[in-house]
Amino acid sequence: MPNFQTYNIVPTLPAALEPLREVGFNLWWTWEPSARRLFRHLDPELWNRTNHNPIRMLQLSRQARLEEFATDKTFLRELKQVYDAFQKYLTRKDTYGKNGVGAVLQKPVAYFSAEFGFHESIPNYSGGLGILSGDHCKSASDLDLNFVAIGLLYRHGYFRQEIDKDGIQHAVSLNQNFHHLPIREVRRDDRALLVTVRILDRDVYARVWELQVGRVKLYLLDTDIPENNAEDRLITAELYGGDLEMRMRQEIVLGIGGVNALSALGIEPDVFHMNEGHSAFLGLERIRRLVAEKKLGFYAALQVAASANVFTTHTPVPAGNDSFPREMMRKYFGSFATEIGLPFDEFFSFGQTRINATDPFSMTILALRLSRHSNGVSKSHGEVSRGLWKDVWTGVPAHEVPITHVTNGIHTKTWLAPEFLVLYDKYLGDWEENLTDEDFWRRVMDIPDAILWDAHQKLKLRLVEFVRGRVKAQRERIGESPESIRAANRILDPEILTIGFARRFATYKRGALLFTDKNRLHKLLNDSTRPVQFIFAGKAHPRDEGGKALIQEVYKFSRESGFDNRIVFVEDYDTYIARRLVQGVDLWLNNPLRPLEASGTSGMKTPPNGGLNLSVLDGWWGESYNGNNGWAIGAEIKDGSIDFQSEVDSSSLYQLLENQIIPLYYAKPDGKLPLAWLQLMRESIRSVTPVFNTHRMVKEYTERLYAPAAQAYRDFSQNDCAAASDLSQWKSRIRKDWPQIRIDDVQVGNKDRQNIPVGESLEVRARVHLGAVDPQHVRVEAYHGEAENGGIKNPGITMLNQAGQNGDGTYLYRGSVPASESGAYGFSIRVLPTHPHLQQDHELRLITWS
Repeated sequence: MPNFQTYNIVPTLPAALEPLREVGFNLWWTWEPSARRLFRHLDPELWNRTNHNPIRMLQLSRQARLEEFATDKTFLRELKQVYDAFQKYLTRKDTYGKNGVGAVLQKPVAYFSAEFGFHESIPNYSGGLGILSGDHCKSASDLDLNFVAIGLLYRHGYFRQEIDKDGIQHAVSLNQNFHHLPIREVRRDDRALLVTVRILDRDVYARVWELQVGRVKLYLLDTDIPENNAEDRLITAELYGGDLEMRMRQEIVLGIGGVNALSALGIEPDVFHMNEGHSAFLGLERIRRLVAEKKLGFYAALQVAASANVFTTHTPVPAGNDSFPREMMRKYFGSFATEIGLPFDEFFSFGQTRINATDPFSMTILALRLSRHSNGVSKSHGEVSRGLWKDVWTGVPAHEVPITHVTNGIHTKTWLAPEFLVLYDKYLGDWEENLTDEDFWRRVMDIPDAILWDAHQKLKLRLVEFVRGRVKAQRERIGESPESIRAANRILDPEILTIGFARRFATYKRGALLFTDKNRLHKLLNDSTRPVQFIFAGKAHPRDEGGKALIQEVYKFSRESGFDNRIVFVEDYDTYIARRLVQGVDLWLNNPLRPLEASGTSGMKTPPNGGLNLSVLDGWWGESYNGNNGWAIGAEIKDGSIDFQSEVDSSSLYQLLENQIIPLYYAKPDGKLPLAWLQLMRESIRSVTPVFNTHRMVKEYTERLYAPAAQAYRDFSQNDCAAASDLSQWKSRIRKDWPQIRIDDVQVGNKDRQNIPVGESLEVRARVHLGAVDPQHVRVEAYHGEAENGGIKNPGITMLNQAGQNGDGTYLYRGSVPASESGAYGFSIRVLPTHPHLQQDHELRLITWS
């Protein structure tokens, strides 16, 4: 038997087709329909077989076919149009980043994330966090922001999902050949660029890959190289794989290795944005460099590093945040603490609330302590986060905890069906230039009913045919009978109300809530005149047994008689399935347990495509729902059990479907069009599209967080970081002297404090002992609001002014609290430290109350 060795032959791309390669290596094509259409025309079967990967497609194309297209005038004309549009996009000068507010960013924003989801052909993401990161980069490119991104490149990606005949999820490992992806190895002096990260007693090396996303670059670190030992090569093997030690090593490579990579590339950012806590070690590495290179003390270096750091938290429960035990931190960071001049226990406390010394080291708390700019990802999540992390700012009222919110969005053009893009071009005009203009989107009212409905129905038919094909392929794979395979062609009906549910199958998302009343569901599905159908998709983490059980439950319902043609589970959820779903369903279902949906973005993707939302009022939907653009499930039960809340939500879900949604969808006064439903479609497009997009989101980050962070970092970096050193020394003195501060006496100047007329004021005097603290370094405030159960609600603040002193470190303060509305009120006096270089009101976590 001969021993065969393998080799590859790749085609030579004709010169006339060379622009295809340039476009293929820039992810601009992932949100430009004309570019995707160009690649698909080249070879539709190969385009599908390569999972829509233009680079792999060009590698596998037949030489004769390429030669044929190189002389095809129609194809070459289309190629020129696409390439010209690509070049125009890259070279445009009148952009937000060059001429708008974004131009204040003189140096880059460095955006760190553990995962990036751009397209199904680059499986470097697991779910919503990665999709958000990808959409963030795309909008940063469209806006032409000074922006660079850092992540890890995973050899095995996340996983491919296969569902067996019993509905059990099986995780199939990928084994990616990076040379098949639209990425390029970064080289210096004709050699691969390697960055070094110290882990335990050895150097770990990471190769750097570059992914071009429109105008911005993403750099991905890869440890699967010969320079590393077998153990270290596995660090970037799998996204969210391995044990806690592996998570530690991944986060060291991401945070510390990412900072090293930027340095090796000669990139000097003014802002470092941590998208979730996985990259928080970057703050420690930046401090270490300042200590080593600028000869700063730890706390002076902290002022400089923290000024530039922006941290976004996405997780509304403590258990969802990475944490490491003390001994593991000592093992990996014991020598690091010594290097930056801190005793280990003091170093370790940067990952704790400092209330309980036995707490583990939290990456979220580390990120909060090393950042002067932090945010949640929706209004409600900002409130939840302030409550969740209030112990990091002990004694500070929860609503003043310095965590703001920037509500998530989507990259609209990525998720918009080409058919709706054409529709908007025709009836709205230049919608891309006016994406965030809410008044502009009122023009959707001008789209004729029949045109809008026809576009939507075509997309729904495409979705039905797509799902049938996927189900048929699955049944063939698991060896079902020919009859069962043929039956896949009878699944779903494009004329029926179609509801989609697709997301990560975590238990709190309650993927099986619909199935709590089997008889009621059966009746809905099989109504002779007004039936409804559901499409499910989603993956559970391989170690999430609860999530996998939910998938199995949904799958079993989809195969049960009486449910089988009206409920379907589509396996191996990815961005391709997601686009088909959000573009084709009538209604998007979302029923997580409150308040566990930090934001959610899947529901944002249906409105631009004419879809509606049916969701609990959590995350983004709590901000978007206006009563005319979809439906809200259930009322939140503040003190009830989880089971009771689920019972309430299930009942509400069915009542909405039976009494409002289904009757409205099938109400066709002219016998053809659901006119009332079409009005809701327009309102959904109008109210959601201009607000819940990443263009608005990135602009908000830029103006509210990036620009202030960049300015503060520049201020602290001047004159050998003199301002940072001064602030560090001042903080040390204030902390030492603060125990001397007390409020000795509080007086009300009104004759009758119980009967103050509206329009007058409460006159307040306070005698405050400051001791050695200079009065210019404190603020004395009246903290007041409506009286409630011994406290106050809806608090406000009135500054008190210094009105005298006694000479022994005691000062008199006065102020007037406006009496603007009748009612019972309460107040207290408080003292806080203040300094021109503080970036947060409660940066020192010092506060004295009367």
